[in-house]
Amino acid sequence: MLLPVVAAVGWWYFSERPLPDYGPSYREYAYITNGKSNTVTVIDLRTFEPVKTINVGSEPTGVAANPKKNEVYVVNAASSNVSIIDAEKNQVVATLGVHGRPYFIDVAQDGKRAYVANSGSANVSVIDLDKRAVVGTIRVGAAPGLARVTPSGTTVLVSNRGDSTVSLIDAKTLAVRATLPVCKQPEDIAILPESTKAFVACSGSAQVASIDLRNDKVLALLDVGPTPVNLALKPDGGELMVVDFGADSISIIETTTDEVASSYLIGTKPARGVVSADNSRLYVSNFGSNSVAVYDIDLGKIVATVPVGSGPDGLALDQSQNYLLVLNSQSGDVTVIQKRKPRKLEPSEYSLLTMIPVGVQPNHIVVKAFRVMAAARK
Repeated sequence: MLLPVVAAVGWWYFSERPLPDYGPSYREYAYITNGKSNTVTVIDLRTFEPVKTINVGSEPTGVAANPKKNEVYVVNAASSNVSIIDAEKNQVVATLGVHGRPYFIDVAQDGKRAYVANSGSANVSVIDLDKRAVVGTIRVGAAPGLARVTPSGTTVLVSNRGDSTVSLIDAKTLAVRATLPVCKQPEDIAILPESTKAFVACSGSAQVASIDLRNDKVLALLDVGPTPVNLALKPDGGELMVVDFGADSISIIETTTDEVASSYLIGTKPARGVVSADNSRLYVSNFGSNSVAVYDIDLGKIVATVPVGSGPDGLALDQSQNYLLVLNSQSGDVTVIQKRKPRKLEPSEYSLLTMIPVGVQPNHIVVKAFRVMAAARK
């Protein structure tokens, strides 16, 4: 049940600035995996109300949306399978078995394939999303945490935490074409829009590896703060924001020159970051201080700090970029932060809109916006 919006922002908010109206065919949902409830919570972002709780497999973790069709994919770590959700009906329409202990899933930009790294079985499952079938299993390094496909769709990078390597898979032949030693315990991966270079955060050695995807070689190991756990790339690809959990900071990498340009204290135990579509703002969830920091990239400083729930982790922006959703892993809810022009005497353009209860231990979030055919409208 939606908590009262009046308590957060006052009755005048919606009368003065209503939510965008995209017409009766428009849908925009947030999908949140609840790791200890074995469910996915669906929030309608037109009204900020929870509209569905979907039962999936055991210990759901990663979630991704198909950019070309109205489907959402959920990785279930304990049951080693993937649930396929029809976003128009918000129900599971298929379940595909993969291998041991998968945590994340990535979908190619053409919407035809998905890739799942199976950390417990040292391989990657390749899913044909049109056929809804596993069409390949590729052996990689030890304890692979993440498989990420390039925007071009030609290469899949896999961070192998167990042996500190990165596997490069040819997406056409489904074969490993190179295995590159990198820094200790590689985890998160960011890929430039033109698919020429990738960066891999190594939480065990306070470094980020820069990888040339044209020549399949490591270009540099860049020193950042302790325990880099997340990479947030500006949409234009010019700068990479590294979330340093152990340093309470972010490190900023110039992607063209492979240089760490600066670092900045951001909050206690920062966990995740997301950059706005216009490249201007970085939002960081501070797990240890129950807050979100808003960092102005051009100004190089924090412009707002907003209190949220307990243990904030995953983040997502809505399509309008005016609402930030924050997953609070310990309090089991989602904080919605609004961005708007501040009124007189208000200290910031950011403020709490509402908090929405979800399941136990929300892990990850994805937003899916689409239009439905007239016959499918509710």
